[in-house]
Amino acid sequence: MDSITQAVLGASIQGALLGRWQGRKALLYGALLATVPDLDVVIEYGDAVANMTYHRGFSHSLFVLSGLALLLTWMARRWRPHPGYSSGRLLLTLWLVLITHPLLDAFTSYGTQLFWPLPPTPTAWSSLFIIDPLYTLPLLLAVVIGLARGLRGEQAWRVPAAALALSTLYICFSLAGKFMAEQRVERELARLGIQAEQLFVTPTPFNTLLWRVIVLDGEYYHETLVGWFDRQPPQLLRLPRGLHLREALADSPMHARLDWFSGGVLRYDRVGDKLIATDLRLGMTGFHPFRFVFARFHDGRWQNAAAVERLPFERGEPQQLILLLKRIWQPELKVPLLAWASELKKPLSIETHSH
Repeated sequence: MDSITQAVLGASIQGALLGRWQGRKALLYGALLATVPDLDVVIEYGDAVANMTYHRGFSHSLFVLSGLALLLTWMARRWRPHPGYSSGRLLLTLWLVLITHPLLDAFTSYGTQLFWPLPPTPTAWSSLFIIDPLYTLPLLLAVVIGLARGLRGEQAWRVPAAALALSTLYICFSLAGKFMAEQRVERELARLGIQAEQLFVTPTPFNTLLWRVIVLDGEYYHETLVGWFDRQPPQLLRLPRGLHLREALADSPMHARLDWFSGGVLRYDRVGDKLIATDLRLGMTGFHPFRFVFARFHDGRWQNAAAVERLPFERGEPQQLILLLKRIWQPELKVPLLAWASELKKPLSIETHSH
């Protein structure tokens, strides 16, 4: 999630648990501590794929952050003891502020290595967009109220606790939305007789009312939008995955890492002399932010790049986002996903399943 959301989440937790004794400082301490896991963005790992796949790694590990909470508790009790609250209460507060950061990140589509250094595929529950105002607003409001009124007193915990409860309920609603989208697409796949290898469901920007679904189907993948207010079954746009190009990357360790990190939700394209792998989980057709040049065609064969290059992200026009948001309330509105596919410089084999 974005840094503001992480900061107000940490501030609300510390305000609820220690605000009675620390006052407004609890909000500041919680906000600062909650941003610590993202300091790994300053590390340069060598190339574009490494920078993507090592982010949200060790610094987001539940094991590492639990150890850090223990260390900070010991240091605080040794050098800045406070008689008002116990070591257990302090440890619980610091632990929650730290671990809720990666747990919240895990609800996005990116991939968070909660169990680093263990090797499971990064966790991506993908029920929240990286910026979601409805999740952030209650927490932000609680922090503003806490700064204005102060937090000392018997009942000071109530406002941040209420904000945390509302935001948690919103996460539950997001999971319900994801389940709804999965069920509708699975019913349509059954009707069409399509045996899907994998479904990946993720919210569209800034909301949990309209969902984007990717269906992996052998040499092809299907993409569709599903909303809470849809009255018709989803229409599936069928696009090639370019799996024959994947063979050229069999000896690429960086491709193997990206494949692991993304759970295999990748598309391959040849554009000129470039072999491009696209992480389909993030963005949407025409606006995928993670596209990598893995090889170039030279002397009649593909040659792996010494350092993988990330292609620039072509941002869309505001009216395109407005059209997507209108689609939430107007299910009959046609969103021309393919027309936005400026990232592709060649014709595609397209099939739309109609009803």
